Amino acid sequence: MAENLNCQYGAKCYRKSEEHLKKFKHPARRTNEDSASEEDESDLTSQPSKRQKLSEDQEADCEEQNQLPSRTEELEEEELEETCPIENEDADENPGTPPNIDIQEELRLKFKVEMPQDFFDFWDYCKSINPAKPSEALKEDIGLVLGGPYDVMAGRLKCVKGQRPNYLLHHRFFYDPPEFQTVLLGDEKKQHHLGYYRDEPQKVPVFIASNSATEGCTITTQGENIFAAVKLHIDRLIKQTKDKKRLEGLKKVDKSLTEWAKKSNHSLEAKTKNMKGRDKKVVTKTFHKAGIVVPLDSTGVGYRELPETDGDLKKILKKIVESETEQVRARYSDSLQEIITLIQFANDECDYGQGYELGLDLFCFGNERFHSMIGMLLSVAYQLLGREEFGEILDAHLKEREKDNVSKIL
Repeated sequence: MAENLNCQYGAKCYRKSEEHLKKFKHPARRTNEDSASEEDESDLTSQPSKRQKLSEDQEADCEEQNQLPSRTEELEEEELEETCPIENEDADENPGTPPNIDIQEELRLKFKVEMPQDFFDFWDYCKSINPAKPSEALKEDIGLVLGGPYDVMAGRLKCVKGQRPNYLLHHRFFYDPPEFQTVLLGDEKKQHHLGYYRDEPQKVPVFIASNSATEGCTITTQGENIFAAVKLHIDRLIKQTKDKKRLEGLKKVDKSLTEWAKKSNHSLEAKTKNMKGRDKKVVTKTFHKAGIVVPLDSTGVGYRELPETDGDLKKILKKIVESETEQVRARYSDSLQEIITLIQFANDECDYGQGYELGLDLFCFGNERFHSMIGMLLSVAYQLLGREEFGEILDAHLKEREKDNVSKIL
């Protein structure tokens, strides 16, 4: 192979091996560090400097924005049809992406977000352990299996007899908000899974998180990237394991993972400087505890607290769901409606974070009775915040919110 050959993946190639870089030419490419730098520079927003109601023109613009979809359904169908892999009976034995397909762009079209570099580096690490079945490379030793968008990499999530899987719902568990995207599967009974958590769909993930869906909505940080999250998982297993043979296996994986992370320049710290910086931007924890970040101006416009504490809000929602009489239910429903009225005023005054918080809290409460309200609150919040892709994910999830059947492999 000629050394000056252009790489088929161009600037979005994820490989870093010296052998590959010597054989192929690559245009200048953007790094995660570049994206992180841009994120830091965009902390200051263009919100109004004073708390005041929008003018009539601004209100009209806001109304128009809420009515416009982020992309037409026809365009979305075309994009997905063009990138849907053909049937491949030997997918598990021949993982990868067909030639001439930009895998980064394919994943973006299917899942509405762009995968960071550690996603691809971790795939290469798993391939180095089990070339035939990278998705199961760590299953025996540490009990984790690659899932979500990794199933596209493995050729397992594909069209079958003209039927296309719903990529947005693949391994999307019951309590996973749009900001959360599963990439690793663990204990099936607990529905334990790990995934990327993003504050904005257009930017790199802020950390890897975990959730056990059968135990509740809590989302727990697990490190800045997949390598750090798996390292943390291994460390816990080593502390809990007394079996000598099992311990040797864990330490072997720990060593290889550490070496690969170092070679790929990925931090293994459980809490990095970037994560601590993000903690300072969190305006409220929400029911899932991972917190939300919204743009604030110098006077704090962008978020205002809900009029009820988390405890009182949960009490109101519980009464609405469990009340034996319509009279009691109506009283608590009126209390919730009063909060929503205040949120409408907050949106008029550019405090978009309040509706965002209540929408996520209702989602985390997990009762179907609130689905239409969740859809209304969060679709408006995502549009006002410029996070429309999250709105598309939410819409798909609310239509098919499963507690058990979360795999869309046909």
